[in-house]
Amino acid sequence: MRERFAPPAGRVLELAGGSGEHAAAFAAELPWLTWQPTDADPAHLASIDAWRESTGLGNIAPAVRLDLLTDPWPQGPFDAVFCANLIHIAPWEVALAVLTGAAEALAPGGLLVLYGPFRRADRPTAPSNEAFDASLRARDRRWGVRDLDAVVAAARDFALDAIVEMPTNNLTVILRRTSPS
Repeated sequence: MRERFAPPAGRVLELAGGSGEHAAAFAAELPWLTWQPTDADPAHLASIDAWRESTGLGNIAPAVRLDLLTDPWPQGPFDAVFCANLIHIAPWEVALAVLTGAAEALAPGGLLVLYGPFRRADRPTAPSNEAFDASLRARDRRWGVRDLDAVVAAARDFALDAIVEMPTNNLTVILRRTSPS
């Protein structure tokens, strides 16, 4: 199954890498890929680099600052872009920036892998996701669990490759870049 989430070789750009735990885990599990973590928060960048140093893995590059709405993306092309638990804890404009930036950064046929909770047919997939959506919107009305149909419709340079049901009512959504930007 992991081969559906990752290309057979190349570079992966991680958006909003957070603590760095994803980069460390995936780089260890997928040693044929070079992982380029990013984040906008300086504390997260330091944590990512601490994970990189503690693992000693040579396939994790130093973390790069990336504010998805203002900064230029790292030089591509990348073979995959990985984004976990971001588009629901950010304004819709960030989700659109992920789609636009990934289309520009990915090689043709490259994968955009989105992980997190989604709505389907504009309905929550579980009561826990509905409660989570309400708590997100209470913190910032621009946030919320995104409708998968809206995300796929906005992904004009991508084809939906797979939807994988994950634990705790999350999905892994795999989009494949189909057309040049």
